Amino acid sequence: MVTSYPLPEGFSEIEVFGIGTVLLVEALLGFILNGLTILSFYKIRELRTPSNLLIISLAVADTGLCINAFVAAFSSFLRYWPYGSEGCQVHGFQGFVAALSSISSCAAIAWDRYHQYCTRSKLHWTTSISVVLFSWGFAAFWSMMPLFGWGEYDYEPLRTCCTLDYSKADRNFISFLFPLAFFEYLIPLFIMMTAYQSIYQKLKKSGQVKMNTGLPVKSLIICWGPYSLLCFYAIIQDATVLSPKLRMMPALLAKMSPAVNAYVYGLGNENYRGGIWQFLTGQKIEKAETDNKSN
Repeated sequence: MVTSYPLPEGFSEIEVFGIGTVLLVEALLGFILNGLTILSFYKIRELRTPSNLLIISLAVADTGLCINAFVAAFSSFLRYWPYGSEGCQVHGFQGFVAALSSISSCAAIAWDRYHQYCTRSKLHWTTSISVVLFSWGFAAFWSMMPLFGWGEYDYEPLRTCCTLDYSKADRNFISFLFPLAFFEYLIPLFIMMTAYQSIYQKLKKSGQVKMNTGLPVKSLIICWGPYSLLCFYAIIQDATVLSPKLRMMPALLAKMSPAVNAYVYGLGNENYRGGIWQFLTGQKIEKAETDNKSN
């Protein structure tokens, strides 16, 4: 006989199924798009450049987010979390590493594009590898802190996935959130805003504005801004007074970021898109060297 588990508080059966379906679609779409990005880099020699290594770092991080979303979708269909408290800690840690690495990689790409367009300097392999290692190492550091008691991982309102627990909003949470948000969200956002604004001004002067310089910043704010606002709201007000469904919305937006990033940085990158086309069809891309430029 199949065990029937009670519905999470504040959700109907159709809502739990709907959220699970959304998570599954986000995970599969992100897997496909980021998988194409990674395989094209591996197969097409012209794509293997230091600048595109930053895009691969982003794609790998977003693939990790897709894995996190897939586990959450599976648990949602079960209507409960089947992996226990230790599994919750692992799930929270894995999702946090992927998320922070993804945001840092977006900032690294913006920094590289600034130098390409504004200083006309090319990225070297040693610098690219160092940036990638630093981004992942810094993300791992902040993600490990809740495992050692600074911050805490706990269940999302749906109780089928785990993330940073903002419900307590105690001194421990506040002391962790402020430096985390500063180093892993506000600084990357500042780098992206200043870099793309400088690129826009440079291209505007030359009369060749071919890049949508506002899209990367907008996508970061839309995908991760609501989650950040929810965490800061929890400092000044008890976040549990908000409906569980409303508190799940930022998580769903955040897990949409892998597909959005794959479009912005992979499919939306003219030369990288040519490499993906070559990988899929075998037709040679026109340029001998593919750099990290975007429409």
